[in-house]
Amino acid sequence: MAAKKSDKSNADAKIHVVVGTDEGMVREQALKLWRELTKGGDEGFQHEIVEGNAVKVDDVQMILGQLTQAMMTYSMFGDDKVVWLRGATFFGSDRTSESESVLNAVIDLMQLLEKGLPEGVQLLISADKIDKRRAFWKFLEKTAQVQVHDLIDMGRDGWEDQVRLLVRQKAQEVELEFEADAMELFINLAGEATQQIVNELEKLRLYLGDRRVVAIDDVRTMVPLSREGVVFEIGSALQAGNSARAIALIDEQLEMGESPVGIIRASIIPTVRNLFMARTLMEVAKTKLRSYSDVQSAVNRLPEEKRSWLPLKKSGDGYNLFPISLCLRAAENFTMEQVEILLHAAAKADRLLVSTGLDERMILHRLITEIATMAKPQKNLQRA
Repeated sequence: MAAKKSDKSNADAKIHVVVGTDEGMVREQALKLWRELTKGGDEGFQHEIVEGNAVKVDDVQMILGQLTQAMMTYSMFGDDKVVWLRGATFFGSDRTSESESVLNAVIDLMQLLEKGLPEGVQLLISADKIDKRRAFWKFLEKTAQVQVHDLIDMGRDGWEDQVRLLVRQKAQEVELEFEADAMELFINLAGEATQQIVNELEKLRLYLGDRRVVAIDDVRTMVPLSREGVVFEIGSALQAGNSARAIALIDEQLEMGESPVGIIRASIIPTVRNLFMARTLMEVAKTKLRSYSDVQSAVNRLPEEKRSWLPLKKSGDGYNLFPISLCLRAAENFTMEQVEILLHAAAKADRLLVSTGLDERMILHRLITEIATMAKPQKNLQRA
């Protein structure tokens, strides 16, 4: 399954297209389709592969010349033939693709294909980028069997659920399962590219040996921290009351030149805000909340006037409840009064970082210590 897949089916089409920004998935699915079309029996005599990587404009003319010759030439044994234009790089919107000679060459290819392929010949095209505004793409949509495999848009609400589904599917293929916390960390570290996810899962499989359940420490050991992963890990450490881990991560980011204001606004303030919202929702709902579905149900039971404080999705068509659901267990370790205190403390630290000359590292360390100290489970809270 692709991160984002779209199929345009023309059942009797002789042209097959696999494109998309998820490069790993495009390569995987194109190879799979090639094997299906050739029935896995090609030995280099019956079918042909034309490499589509063009470094300069002149390369495109040569590649399309080879492609035309391959399509118009019958196989050595007179059987059906499949021609694969593999990894074409000149259908996009970069400088080479938009040169006049390349645009004209692609139009010539389109006009040739409009006349129809010779009897018994099929064409497979794979490309990471293709300009969907151009006539060539519109022609392919109408006449070809098209697969589109695009990366998940991590700027849109709900991207976590899409990545989680992709990770679970790929993990099942290598017989791995994730503990809940390990899954959340892996999602934030591995990113949205299918090939990167597959690579990191393979590393985990080899590292685990006979074990099949991935724990959070396994992910921390084997999957490198991205900037998004650091943000997530700082928040997780704060929620768990692990001040040493949070401070170490922050100091590491400061040493790498990360802005103190960027750190507090990307990780610390959102963590405190989500804890506040999770705790508030528990108070309003008057029940324990354990999962995303619990949060959804609790919100749906609230009168409309009592939902106004909830964060909206970027699209504006609903509430963004996923970040709140990640804080549910941690929120049980705070009272309502404590999370309110922490909100004010975070706001004060932000003002100090922006408007004073005080030591920035000290300001962040003090805030981290205050949050982590309050995060320690207390007996009277465990009954909340």
